[in-house]
Amino acid sequence: MTQHPTGNTPERILDHAERLFALKGFEAVSIREITGAAGSNLAAVNYHFGSKMNLYMEVFRDRWISRTRRIRENFDRLLADKPEPAISTVIDAMARSFLDGPLNDEQLRHHVLLMQGELAQPSTALKMIVEEVMQPYQQQLSDLIRPSLPPGISEEKLRLCILSIFGITLYFTFARAAISMVMERDYDALFKTEVIQHITKFSLNGINTLTEEN
Repeated sequence: MTQHPTGNTPERILDHAERLFALKGFEAVSIREITGAAGSNLAAVNYHFGSKMNLYMEVFRDRWISRTRRIRENFDRLLADKPEPAISTVIDAMARSFLDGPLNDEQLRHHVLLMQGELAQPSTALKMIVEEVMQPYQQQLSDLIRPSLPPGISEEKLRLCILSIFGITLYFTFARAAISMVMERDYDALFKTEVIQHITKFSLNGINTLTEEN
């Protein structure tokens, strides 16, 4: 007799769906492959999620977005006792919440692979990510940074600046293996601290250039 895993079937399906979608992308993964890995029958996906696309969206909603909320919560904790933080403090907290944050290596790997898949072949998941994660976080950063900037800087320039800081931070977060090889350094606690300091100083120079242009 075939032995099926015990436990919460929807959670098992989500676990294996996330891993497979991250590794292969949406189109290359079949419901049969997901349910086979999860030890459930084919009807389980339709019963619990309605369709393969609904399951894909739930992976982002339940796993991807929930992880970004944990990163945001970490960011908020770092600034909790600083009602009017300096720009350098805001950037440091953002970089630290990603590079030295709450996600383990496997979660980071799934996180970036899922996002890479959406950037390569956008679906409704990307719209959800932008609306529920990127825009609110960018607005929060804008609200924190703007009081320290000259009043004439446009919202568009500030938005581009914040996106640039995001880009640097995400690269140093998700390209750790390549960075270690290029720098010939272990990506250990000491190197993380140096990278956070670099991101903060580099980003401040960019913001200072923006204010000088204004």
